[in-house]
Amino acid sequence: MRTTPDPRGVRFTAAFTSAVLALGLVTGSWRVMAAQTLLFGLCAFVDLKLNPWGALYRRAVQPRLAALGGEQHEAPGPVRFAQGIGFVFCLVATAGYASGAVVIGAAANALALLAALLNAVFGYCLGCRAHALAHRMAPARSSAAR
Repeated sequence: MRTTPDPRGVRFTAAFTSAVLALGLVTGSWRVMAAQTLLFGLCAFVDLKLNPWGALYRRAVQPRLAALGGEQHEAPGPVRFAQGIGFVFCLVATAGYASGAVVIGAAANALALLAALLNAVFGYCLGCRAHALAHRMAPARSSAAR
């Protein structure tokens, strides 16, 4: 089942993701990064609702915000694309930390952390912007190709 995410929930999950990524960066633990890689993968390739931070938002925060009105939704495609980019960066970080290439692991981890923080603090989703750019750069399909 595909969902239409609440952008406030996306920011909420980005805050928790930032904490996990910061923990990974501070500890250099491939296990922490593997756990985050798994979360990104589940959200990108299966369903956004599989994120435990999103479940926490839907159960604890969203009902309180709904009482105030102003329900919000955004397209799931860009969010899933961003999760896929996070998956790739975390996979590189996990492999880097696990293989002893700590500089590569830390660099990929730091870039993922930067993107998560931008989303959590400012609501600016780099992966969503990359999704829009990819769609603009993709060649237009002709009616004959359909």
